[in-house]
Parts: sequence; C-alpha cells; structure tokens
Amino acid sequence: MNSNPLRSLALGLTAASLACALHAQPAPKLTDGKVRFGVLTDMAGPTSDLAGPGSVLAAQMAIEDFGGKVLGMPVDMVSADHQMKPDLAANTARQWFDTQQVDVILDLASSPIALAVMEIAKQKNKIAFVNGAGTSRITNDSCNANTVHTSWDSYSQSYSLINAVAKQGGDSWFFITLDNAGGQGVERDGMDAVKAAGGKVVGSVRFPLNSPDFSSYVLQAQASKAKVVALIASGSDSVNAFKAIDEFGLNKQQKVVAMVTFIPEIHSLGITAAQGLILNEAFYWDTNAETRKFSERFFARFKKMPDAVHAGVYSSITHYLQAVQATGTDDAAVVMKKMKEMPVNDFYGHGGSIREDGRMIFDMHMVQVKKPSESKKPWDYYNILATIPAAQAFQPLSKSTCSLVTKKS
Repeated sequence: MNSNPLRSLALGLTAASLACALHAQPAPKLTDGKVRFGVLTDMAGPTSDLAGPGSVLAAQMAIEDFGGKVLGMPVDMVSADHQMKPDLAANTARQWFDTQQVDVILDLASSPIALAVMEIAKQKNKIAFVNGAGTSRITNDSCNANTVHTSWDSYSQSYSLINAVAKQGGDSWFFITLDNAGGQGVERDGMDAVKAAGGKVVGSVRFPLNSPDFSSYVLQAQASKAKVVALIASGSDSVNAFKAIDEFGLNKQQKVVAMVTFIPEIHSLGITAAQGLILNEAFYWDTNAETRKFSERFFARFKKMPDAVHAGVYSSITHYLQAVQATGTDDAAVVMKKMKEMPVNDFYGHGGSIREDGRMIFDMHMVQVKKPSESKKPWDYYNILATIPAAQAFQPLSKSTCSLVTKKS
C-alpha cells in the first residue's frame, strides 16, 4: 500500500494542533453547564397570596429580564409547593440539589420551612434566599454561610413600629400571636421593644396556623384593656383576625397594630375594614417610579400588584446572576462572597447590602392604610409615614448571635 509521508505528517500535525486547541479551551465554569433556580413556596395555603404563584412569576420575569443566559449558558427554574410542611420542604430541597441540578432555592415562605431548607443548602453547599419568612433566627443562632435573608424579620417588624406607637401614648400592650417559630420570634422581639420603650405587656395569646375563628382571641385582647393590641398574623390568618376585630369593635376601643400584615391581606380585607392600620413594609409598589415600573409589568401578567416577597425573589435572582457574571462561576462560596461585596441597587433594595451574617439590610417603610376617601386608584392603599434607614431597621451586628460575625471586645 502506497503512502505519502508528507501528507501523513501534515495530517498528524493538524490533528495534534486541534487536540491541543481543544485541550486549551477553558472548561465550562457552571455546574452542569447551566444555572437553575428552585422556587419553593406555598401555592395554595395561608401564605399563597403573599408568596405562591406570584413568586414563580417574579422568578420567571427576573430570568427573562436577564436574557435567559449567564456566561453564555442557559438559566432556568423549577417550582414546587411545600404545603407548609418542613419535612416535605427539606426533602424537596434535597432532591432538587441531588438530582435536578438546582443551584439556588428561593422564597421559603414560613419560618419553619426556611430553617429546614437553609440547613439542607448548607449540607449540599448550595445557596438559599429567604424571601418569605421572618424569624430573626435565620441570621442569628441558625445562620450559615449559604443563606441570605432578604425579607422583613422579627426585629424589623418590632422595634421601629413599637417605638413610634409608644411615642403616641401606647404604653400597655396585648399580643395575639401565630404559634410558630416566626410568630414567636416577632412576639419576643416585640415584647422586648415594648419594655425598651418604657411600656408593659399585660397579656398574650397564641393561635394555630390557618385558624378560621379568632373570636376568643379578640375577646381576650378586649378584656385586657391594653391600649394597644399587636396582631402577629399573616396571610389568611390576618384576614380572619381582622374580620373578628371589626366584628367585635376592637379597633374602635383599642389601637390595633399589624406586626406582620402585608398588602395582599389589606387587599383581601378591603380598605374600609383595614383603614387606619399601621404596619411596616419592605416594599410598596407605589413608592417611586422604579417600583411602579416593575409592579405595572407584574400586574399586567398577574392581575395583582406584587408584594415584598415577589419583589425580593426578583431582586435575589438578579443579584445572584450579576455575581455569577462577575466571577465567571457558580461556585457557592465564590458567588456568596461576591454578592456580599456588591451593593444591592434595584427597585427592591435600593442602597442595600448583604452583611456577613447573611442579613440583607435596606430601607423599610412605616405605612398607614388610607381612608377610602384618600384612595385614588386600585391598590392605592398606603400613606408612607416614615422611611426607616437600613442601619436602624434591622438588628445591629453588635447584638448578633451569628457564628459568622466576628465579635469585637
């Protein structure tokens, strides 16, 4: 068989050059060649209006607005209903991380859910964003290096709000509290805030999640003669509680402060029944041009205005993808370090930042529900009474019990 030595040499050099070129190309730096988010939320339970399908849409919008890719590779998402069951949430998170290539889990409405899932994220070296739970344990004794808390917490919902009411003569308090980790945390911080303001707690009562009847709790608050009744409830529990408050005329005899009530509950309750309520909000759709622009786009697809959980999910995905883009990797430790270095400048957390304990700090708003005569358009529910600066809205690091925080003597 005849052969051409020169031709063989040329072919060999070409093959070798190609092999070298292929070997020299950097390997993809994204695990599995993509980024995948998992929205783990309450799709039909008591916090489904606050989180639920709206969080799924917010995640989709964030991915679309980023272009559906990062570092030239696809970005997608999955979603599931945790049904308010911590064991189900933990099992779903484990399965997502182990078999479905999920890099980041978001939402996590309900404090027991958040505490369960953030532990799985730590074990699997993935990232969890808590957008829908409020216990301050998330960035205190239960903190870890893989979790970011972007929503309100029990401290932010207590101190500034209670101080303002105390200055108006509210020196005796009764608490109606959801009996779970989140509710207990808000109650604990709230009672501490009352005492710090020179007031006293004259009583409290706790109710189970998804309670249909609040009559007995409201009557106990009424009998206490406290000047202020603090309601620690969200979702459908808020709506049911306020119906009982209105039925028994509690709000005509005592000041009622809504510690963890948000705009979906105000919408369900109706502005007439909710008028005059004072609450803290992490996000209000009609605050400025940026919040209105996002919210009107969201409303066009969802027919409801977004709340702080929805806005927080969008913001978290965007901030994460920006960090991946900047670092060229989805390695959890590298991305987390970058996210803490980068400011959060968007319609949700304008001027915000993520601290070493995983707490995202940003300005909060103290609002009061308008009278019906003051509301000029649908979803026009709040007067903003004050903007609480980030450094004042959240627990200072000097009080932190997080193991990630370096204590200074």
